[in-house]
Parts: sequence; structure tokens; C-alpha cells
Amino acid sequence: MKKNSMTMIDNRTGKSYEYSILEATRGPSVVDVRSFFKDTGMFTYDPGFTSTAACDSEMTFIDGGKGELRYYGIEIEELATNHSYLDVCFLLSTGRFPTQEESINYDLEIRHRSFIHSGLKNLIESFPNSAHPMAILASAVSALSSFYFEHLELKSEEDYMEMKRRIIAKMPTLAAFSYRHSLGIPLICPDIERSFTENFLYMMRAYPGGKMHIGVDGEEKISSVEIEALDTIFTLHADHEQNASTTTVRGVASTGAHPYVAISAGISALWGRAHGGANESVIAQLEMIGDVKNVPAFIKRAKDPEDDFRLMGFGHRVYKNFDPRARVLKKLQDKLSDALELDSELIMIAREIEKIALSDPYFIERNLYPNIDFYSGTILYALGIPKSMFTVIFVIGRTVGWINQWVEFKKDESSKIARPRQRYLGK
Repeated sequence: MKKNSMTMIDNRTGKSYEYSILEATRGPSVVDVRSFFKDTGMFTYDPGFTSTAACDSEMTFIDGGKGELRYYGIEIEELATNHSYLDVCFLLSTGRFPTQEESINYDLEIRHRSFIHSGLKNLIESFPNSAHPMAILASAVSALSSFYFEHLELKSEEDYMEMKRRIIAKMPTLAAFSYRHSLGIPLICPDIERSFTENFLYMMRAYPGGKMHIGVDGEEKISSVEIEALDTIFTLHADHEQNASTTTVRGVASTGAHPYVAISAGISALWGRAHGGANESVIAQLEMIGDVKNVPAFIKRAKDPEDDFRLMGFGHRVYKNFDPRARVLKKLQDKLSDALELDSELIMIAREIEKIALSDPYFIERNLYPNIDFYSGTILYALGIPKSMFTVIFVIGRTVGWINQWVEFKKDESSKIARPRQRYLGK
């Protein structure tokens, strides 16, 4: 019997089977059951993959019990507080931070790659104005594969890096175009004089011709406070291990499909209300509550086992402690309270819900802490970004994680096409 192994016994027959235990650098070890079906003629059964590790990864680590999230070993609080989103993109793409010169060059390249082919503009403009920006965005990203089809034949490391830089750079442009088309207003092209996050806000807000609204103080209506807040949100969303959309991206990657098609599939998966669409649902629920005085009644409903009402933005599939991303946004929300004028009725409702839930034994005993969607929704609302764009913001931030997960899968020599099995219960 191997020292680092686990023995499974079939009590029906008395047969035993031995499987190797593979150690992790952080978190749980895994039992290598790749030969389980061959050995036993049975499948393992794990709906939702709650106890299944389907891949190796060096990028992101989560400890849900401790409320810990790290990119390449660095805690998310450190990254979101002391580094720009583009430097985090460089980290996720290379495993290290850029030098000062690399940071400048990376930023410049992303700025110049932000423009898109005029054919994609025509595609976006062919959608009805009533289309949700996420529907337009998923289609536009999929269409990128028709402009950069050579990416089915990536050979060198530079090929991979170019492919990653391109999709990171173009996603904010496609997102802003999707938004403006949904409003039926002219599209605004990128401005290479502006930084990544500022440029996205500019493309959303500028008037035709590229002019910005000037306030009474003579300054453009894109403040450093807004840029800081949105850049932080992008960083917090950059990657989150093997969640539903990332698993979708890896699953599509396993078929040999174009990387941008895999990203498009990830966007579609993220759109679900149980995943990235939750922050949009948070604001919709706050609007439904309507007034601070109504909060206790809705809290009572949330605690009633006979009522199917649930508070949006509380609890998490993985975190059984406070979501570390929510901790960062909570601090940011408090810091920016005056600058972002976080005193609207919806913000007051959110604060009252937070106050009650964080002190109520019902929520504490069930680990129902505010998650990232609760705080990101209220901050995006304060930035004047409409609900329909909340999940699109999530996409922009998550693109770097998806594309690097795609590359990690492609470079893994042990990877195979995704093919879960089933327990058949039919006739």
C-alpha cells in the first residue's frame, strides 16, 4: 500500500482499490481517480462538481473557510489596493508583476489595440436597440474569431501573448459599443490618450465627436475617484478559480474551438442571475424594497422558511466567511462615500440591510455575509452606470482570467475533452 494513497472498499464484493493522493501547494489534496471507471466499472457521482477537481492551475487560490483569495499567491486586498488593473492583467498573464518599463509598454499596447474592425461595428449596429448589452457583447466577441482565425494555430509564446493582449484591449470597446447601441446613440471610438479604465468611461459617456461634458469646475465629468473605483472592481473580478463561466471557457477550450469563441461562451454563462447577473439583481431588489422603512419587513420575509423571497447579494457558494472581495469594496464604499455621493435612497436601503444582516444571528449562523455583488452593485449605481451594464463590467474584468485559464488548459499536456458521465434513470 502506497503511503500517499487512499483505499476504497466495495462493501458489496469486498474488493479494494487504491488511488494516489496528489498534494497541493495550498488547499486540499486531491485523490487521483482517473482510472476509477476502468478499475471498478462505476462512475463517481458529484452533481455540481462540489468535490471534484477537474484541472491543475497555478493562477488563483481560494480558501472559502478563511475568506481568502489570491492571484499567484498574492492576496486580493494587496492587489486591489496597491496595483492597477492592467498590472494585475500582466501578473495573471505572466506570473509576475511588470517592471516599470514593461508596465508602460503594456499599457501603450493595450491602448493601441483597443480599436475594432469596422465590420464589427456593422454587426453591433445590426442588433435591435432593445437588445441587452450582454447579448450584443457575446455575439461580437464570438465574431472576433472571424477576424483573427489564425489563433487556431498558436505556436510561440508571443502568439499566445498577442492573442491575450488583443482580447483584453478590445473588450471595453465592444462593451461600450454594445451599451451605446442599446440606447440608439452614436458609437464613440477609443481615445489612446486615456488609460484603460478612463477610456471605458469615456466611450460610454462622450458626446458624438468625442466631446465630454464639462462641469462648473471646468473639469471633465470623469473623476479620478470614479476611475479608482471602477479599476478596483475590474481587479476584484479578474479571476475566481473554477467557477461556472471559467469552467465553461475551459470546456469549450477542450473541444479545440477558437479562444474567442470560448470567451463568448463564458460571457453567456456569466449572464445568468445565479452567477454574474447577481449584481444587477441586487439593485433591482433594492428598487423593489423602495424605502428604508420597508427593510424590516423584507428581512422578516428572508428569514421565513415558508417564503421563497431571498436577499440578493448575500452568501456565496464557496466563501463560508466574509467574501474578501466584498471586504475591499466595503472599505472602498466607505472611503468614497462623500466623493460618489452615496446618499441616495437605494444606498440608504442597502446600508440598512447590511446593518441588520451583519448583526442578526439568523444571517451570521448561516454565513450569509454580503458578497461582492452586494457592494459592486451599489458602487456601480453610484457611478451612474445602468443595471444593464453591471454584468458587462464583470465581463471586462474577468476577460483576463478567462483567457489565461484557456491558455493554461491548452498548455496542459494531460488535458482532455470535457466529458462528464451520468447516472441513467430512464427506461
